[in-house]
Amino acid sequence: MKKRSSAYYTHPLKWLLPMLAMLILFYLYPMIDVIRYSFTNVSILRPTYRYTLDSYLKIMQDPEILHTFYVTFTFVFSNVMAQLVIGMLLALFLNFGIRNRYPMTIAVRTVVLIAWMIPGVLVGIVWRLLLSSSNFGIINYLLEVIGFKRIEFLVQPPVALLSVIIVNIWRGTAFTMIMEYAGLQRIPEQLYEAAKVDGAGAITQFFRITLPLMKPILFINLVLITIYTFNTFDMILALTGGGPARATEVLTLSAYTQMFKFFSMGTGAAISVILLVINMSMAYVYYRFILSDTKGVE
Repeated sequence: MKKRSSAYYTHPLKWLLPMLAMLILFYLYPMIDVIRYSFTNVSILRPTYRYTLDSYLKIMQDPEILHTFYVTFTFVFSNVMAQLVIGMLLALFLNFGIRNRYPMTIAVRTVVLIAWMIPGVLVGIVWRLLLSSSNFGIINYLLEVIGFKRIEFLVQPPVALLSVIIVNIWRGTAFTMIMEYAGLQRIPEQLYEAAKVDGAGAITQFFRITLPLMKPILFINLVLITIYTFNTFDMILALTGGGPARATEVLTLSAYTQMFKFFSMGTGAAISVILLVINMSMAYVYYRFILSDTKGVE
């Protein structure tokens, strides 16, 4: 009997085959099928379909879907900017507190991380209770206690969109804080000590030392939270369901609505493909940045 070499047993492809099979079966094949359906007029209500560009034409001509693009980009831009700024402030506070051994620093870090660990559906349900304009709405009750009028957080379209943005900022800032705190840990303390000797204040140190050395982390964080925010679905579905009057309906929720409310599988698939292109573009930017950063190090 022929004895097999040890290279046969240690070749990585052999051990990766089950994972590759799972990826093809549960990710690649469904993705190809969605792309194919996006070029059809397939509907749950009829058994036959034909290949056409009507789904993409509908997206470009339907004012409600175009409004969804506006809502999505407003939601994403507001979240990304706010998460970067608030996450940086929290990371600086956390870094300063840990280095100086302040007592409540660990408690603050734990509280912020809890928001990131809670599932999106649960976040939406909890904040729906908090922001409700009915008698059991906790925030409106507190507003009345201190003498203010009730605010219809989830009823008025502009206020509802602002509320959804704030809730997602509360939920997603923890991830930004973690990444930026990790980036701050890589900056040598000696640089700050040398800057203090030269008479540089805290603001000068931030703009001359912290920000330049944090650029790689900030860029990676920017790409990742942009992708995550574009794909936000569960929290908005539980919080507002896309309402009122589709004021909080983002692209992911629009694809869901087209498929399971209007039974237009073709239009829903086309919206999903547009989201796929956006995500792949962001992933490509991330990949190119990592590649150039690696070459720079070499």
